Amino acid sequence: MKQPVVWHLGPRSADLAARIASALGRAEVQGPATAQLVAAFGSGRPIVAIAAAGIVVRILAPALADKRGEPPVIVVDEAGRYVVPLLGGHRGANDLARRLADAIAAEAVITTAGDARFGLALDVPPAGFRLAHPETAKPFMAALLDGAGCRLEDPAGLAGWLLDSRLPMADGAPLVIEVTHEKRDPATDRLTFHPATLALGVGCERDVEAEELAELVTTTLTDAGLAPHSVACIVSIALKAAEPAIHALARTLDVPARFFERDRLAIETPRLATPSSVVEAEIGIPGVAEAAALAAVGPAGRLIVSKRKSRRCTVAVALAARPIDPVSVGRARGRLTVLGVGPGDALTRTPAVSDALGEAEIVIGYGLYLDLVAELIGHAEQRRYPLGEERDRCIAAIEAAAEGRNVALVCSGDPGIYAMAALVMEILDKAEDEAAARIAVTVLPGVSALQVAAARSGAPLGHDFAVVSLSDLMTPMPVIEKRLEAAAAGDFALALYNPVSQRRRTALATARRILLEHRPPTTPVVIARNLGREAETVLTTTLAALEVDQVDMLSIVLIGASQTTSFTRVDGGVCTYTPRGYAVAASTEPT
Repeated sequence: MKQPVVWHLGPRSADLAARIASALGRAEVQGPATAQLVAAFGSGRPIVAIAAAGIVVRILAPALADKRGEPPVIVVDEAGRYVVPLLGGHRGANDLARRLADAIAAEAVITTAGDARFGLALDVPPAGFRLAHPETAKPFMAALLDGAGCRLEDPAGLAGWLLDSRLPMADGAPLVIEVTHEKRDPATDRLTFHPATLALGVGCERDVEAEELAELVTTTLTDAGLAPHSVACIVSIALKAAEPAIHALARTLDVPARFFERDRLAIETPRLATPSSVVEAEIGIPGVAEAAALAAVGPAGRLIVSKRKSRRCTVAVALAARPIDPVSVGRARGRLTVLGVGPGDALTRTPAVSDALGEAEIVIGYGLYLDLVAELIGHAEQRRYPLGEERDRCIAAIEAAAEGRNVALVCSGDPGIYAMAALVMEILDKAEDEAAARIAVTVLPGVSALQVAAARSGAPLGHDFAVVSLSDLMTPMPVIEKRLEAAAAGDFALALYNPVSQRRRTALATARRILLEHRPPTTPVVIARNLGREAETVLTTTLAALEVDQVDMLSIVLIGASQTTSFTRVDGGVCTYTPRGYAVAASTEPT
């Protein structure tokens, strides 16, 4: 489940929102902006709204489409007495409402017929089970509500959750609920649940086509009469953790891909049905597909499909005695997400970044940046680093991901603009460690300081612009001056990062001198400080009046081009913009 959002209308419900977020464990508190609620719904995040049901309905109504794809939406009254699933009752809202009501001592008001009568929703089985043909659930439930009885066929004794319900069970009843790992065709009088008891072991050559592996798996499952919905996970050797075909197969089957080290697979050698001396000579163990499948199901499981081969792939299937929890099987491919949280406020943070933070096991970054997203990362292990240890934090993030963990490396603004994305890529480019080479790396953009500063002041970057850092810690000052000269000569508007520090007090003055040689002293300058935070200030001045004491390390400076201008509006606000020529172009169009 994606990270939930607790949305509320203001100070009166702030304490309740905090209680609910704490009860949910890893929720983000938002509000009262309606755009936040709509964005959370659109990105599929579960929502707990502390508001009247009518308010939430009116806000979300334009976004409603297919109910099968809508996330859970729950409303809670401001007094915290009632918890009402509003949308997605059969997509987790009912269960979430019950859990939340227990946590905050409220009453869950469940209105769906199946839950109210029988204590469960047949189209939403618990973790470890999948409904074979969802379209059969509605008429089946309707028949039960009309008074028909049902009987359970569960030879492995896996479905205690059905026996614990209030379903009208009776021997010889006309309706059948079946629990099986075997494939079944849809039927009006039968509801089939597939337990996640199959482990699909795969092996393949490097860079094999995804289609070849998928075709082998499909043929294998079909020939054996096995249900794809009973596959709990795709398993293989750690050497294949970065193999695209394996991850494509996992996405197709909508299950995790998990990986075992060679030593663990070697333990399964006595249980292999078709050991291979060729494979053993190549990688040190006599089989991958069978060994991985057996390792996943444990000593109580057994191999039910021995190794099958295509030209470049192998597959085997093992059956577990109980539903498999993939998290306990081997380990995942390590993931490193390098992300930007924007200037610090939730409104300028992308939903993708919020989701990544909510899913991360380990969050690494400069302490101040982690404080900006504290409400999103309370569930995760946090590793805080001071300024100046950028390389150390990147190496730590890569090493943690190489251990199979899901890691988020937090940057302010955008991670690719004077932040950690480039350093991560540089370290990976030169890394010799195989485990580090196999991790998945994603860079998620954020709203940069230059974008926020420009937006706060108007549109000073409305035409061509350049970006230069005045820090000489990694770039010699003569190189910085050369770049400033080029930007000035090219008449670019200019964004200056790291303009001053306690030690560096001359670079900004040098930049001012160079620019004054190419543009008028009246050129507008914007000094934006603490963007997105409580102490935010935006000052508009001129190039002639720019002083070093007006700027610090929490500032970004935007300097206009020769055509940049400022004007004062009737409310006293100052707007700065660099025209792109639209007005001139319009005036020269033929009539």
